[in-house]
Amino acid sequence: MLFVTAVLAEVGHTELPVPTIVYGLVALIIFTALGVVMWSFRDVANRHSAKSAAYAKAHGGAPTHGGH
Repeated sequence: MLFVTAVLAEVGHTELPVPTIVYGLVALIIFTALGVVMWSFRDVANRHSAKSAAYAKAHGGAPTHGGH
């Protein structure tokens, strides 16, 4: 325990390379970009329901009910 306190006492305060608000803004931009990507894939299953029904019919599968 004495070694840990000695090491912590020697370690000085280090400055961040940018202000702390920038880290929050970067996180906000990343989450917004991921949200836009996720939003762009909405309703994809319903757009291709005719293709999935045709595939099921051609391969002897159960008919789908238009979506999930």
